[in-house]
Amino acid sequence: MKDHHEDHDAPEYDGPSKSQLKREMHALQDLGKRMLDLSNDQLETLPVSDTLRAAIEESRRIRQNEARRRHLQYIGKVIRQEDDPEALEKAIDAFDAGSEEHTRRHHLAERWRDRMIAEGDSVVGEFFNYCPGTDMQHLRNLARNARRDVEKQKNTGQARKLFRYLRECIDDAEAV
Repeated sequence: MKDHHEDHDAPEYDGPSKSQLKREMHALQDLGKRMLDLSNDQLETLPVSDTLRAAIEESRRIRQNEARRRHLQYIGKVIRQEDDPEALEKAIDAFDAGSEEHTRRHHLAERWRDRMIAEGDSVVGEFFNYCPGTDMQHLRNLARNARRDVEKQKNTGQARKLFRYLRECIDDAEAV
């Protein structure tokens, strides 16, 4: 005797509803709007495809409201095809100037920079333990150059380069 316990009354799952897809698309468009507000330097640090970067740059040139609205829809579609839209949103959240996360990372990078300049290469090893993906040789060179600037009482921008690299490493390590 065959077992006929198939439930013909149970509805099949056809995926998200049309309303859910629309809400998700609007959320991606809002993310695109937030990307338009970022500075070029901030945009450069985001892990986005060349297609999305080009779409953002193009959208910044569009002045007509309707054309801009349509282009935001396109940007939303491109974001959906990105590798990790959630990581992208988290990275943009970190840029919010008033964001506690942004401020915390900024101060953390400043403290590491100041310690590297004051205490030397031993701190580079500590930072490598904190951010394992760091290019240690590059970091050592940046720290040495910044230390040299301080010793010679010059400002050739080496401390700023060190800070930017530290901030980039911290952002990468904490985005994971």
